[in-house]
Amino acid sequence: MGLRCSRSHVRPTPEVSPLPTQPRSAAPARPQRGTQPPRTPQQRGPRPPVRRKKPRWAMRAATTLSVVVLASAGIGHAVVTSLDADIARVDPFKDMKNRPRAGHGMNVLLVGTDGRDRISAEERRRYHLGGAPCHCTDTIMIVHISEDRERASVVSLPRDSYAMTPARVDAQTGRRIPAHPIKINAAYAEGGPNLTVQTVEDMTHVKIDHYLEVDFTSFMRTVDVLGGVQICTATPLKDSYTGLDLPAGTHRLTGGQALQYVRARHVDGASDLGRMKRQQRFLAALVDRATSSGILLNPMKFRDVTRAVLGSVRADKGFGTDELLDLGRAMRNFSPSSSEFTTVPIGQMKFVVKGIGETLKWDTAKADRLFTSVRDDKPLAVASAQPTTVAVEVAPQQIRVQVENGTATEGLGGRVDAALAATGFRTTRAPVNADDRTLRRTVVAYDPGWDRSAKSLAAALPGSELKPVKGLGPTLKVIAGADFKQVRQVHAEAASPGSAGVMTGDQVSCS
Repeated sequence: MGLRCSRSHVRPTPEVSPLPTQPRSAAPARPQRGTQPPRTPQQRGPRPPVRRKKPRWAMRAATTLSVVVLASAGIGHAVVTSLDADIARVDPFKDMKNRPRAGHGMNVLLVGTDGRDRISAEERRRYHLGGAPCHCTDTIMIVHISEDRERASVVSLPRDSYAMTPARVDAQTGRRIPAHPIKINAAYAEGGPNLTVQTVEDMTHVKIDHYLEVDFTSFMRTVDVLGGVQICTATPLKDSYTGLDLPAGTHRLTGGQALQYVRARHVDGASDLGRMKRQQRFLAALVDRATSSGILLNPMKFRDVTRAVLGSVRADKGFGTDELLDLGRAMRNFSPSSSEFTTVPIGQMKFVVKGIGETLKWDTAKADRLFTSVRDDKPLAVASAQPTTVAVEVAPQQIRVQVENGTATEGLGGRVDAALAATGFRTTRAPVNADDRTLRRTVVAYDPGWDRSAKSLAAALPGSELKPVKGLGPTLKVIAGADFKQVRQVHAEAASPGSAGVMTGDQVSCS
């Protein structure tokens, strides 16, 4: 989701009885009558102990235990093996030479295309999927699964990134094609999965272990089989191009609505970079939904979800049963904080290339540090120096705060109010005592419509607890607890959409 791939090869589990009986030994042949005298009781020796029949509760317990063991070992091998036939196969690594060195963990190049052949006419109209597909990559992500299978790192590659294709020989004509500049998403239209992988590896020096290509159909069906995915937004999102129209708040999106959400590029001035952030938010919510709903421990439900995905995807020949089981086991241990998301740092936003137009040019030094972390199987945060202040999504100057003292310590509310004001927050300068004066942990209470502001405020109060309160309105409330020590300096993310930051799933999902 070469690099040395830490794979677990799972053998088919034989069908066994929960309580296997001991094999019966062959009965000794009876001696012919008269050949030997019968033995005396002294010659026979002591009688073997009588084997007692095991109680029925033990059999039920053993049966239950065997089921639990099979479930915890991953999805049933037979269930997943039957899905191999549903995957359309491609060979993205054909004739590739001089590939990057091997590393640790598993790297999957996740490519989203605009294929829509199996979407109904009514769905095309409803979700604004008209027009001819461009046969190019709409989304490109490197998904790194750590070797210990406890972390997933996702790096988005902007589709308008300036890229140089490696020199190659055209498979159809045999003509040698020299290296030339393109936008990275055009590599797919020019040379399919093979050229896409070559270009990504050449730019990142990360060896791709597996290739997974998802189109509009598989995306929509997957979300629907999961029962929808919950996303939240502090501001209304409206895009006439995709038909997206979401008011501020929390929403559970169906497959078609989710597709509108991840495709929208015209809801703000960030264009494709803003869209990538929404895609990351959605992917975090998707992981949260899959890992928290018990789907990964239900073989039949997992089969349904996997069939929805694999029914219209393309993957390399090596992405099969073992890899699905490996990913299933890894995701079972995931939580929103186990996943981390970032975008390749951009050095120049409008890098004009003759014959191509405006592109996004990567910040070479920062990008090298980022991909070194991927190759070395380290958290993405290692790629960037820790700032003296914490970056947040909403500037403190835009956040209004009422402070309450939730302890018996007199004057604590005033100290918290002053410290927040000194950091830039718009406090009321009139702290009050809370109804409960026995609070041990500081609480940030907020209306769900102001969730981004609440997360920014909580970042300034390390260890604080976020508590949604419907109807609270735009003024957030800080109830100081006995754990309060200090207010941490925070600053809004750079206005430039090219700035890169690493966020974990719990920071970008509603939960």
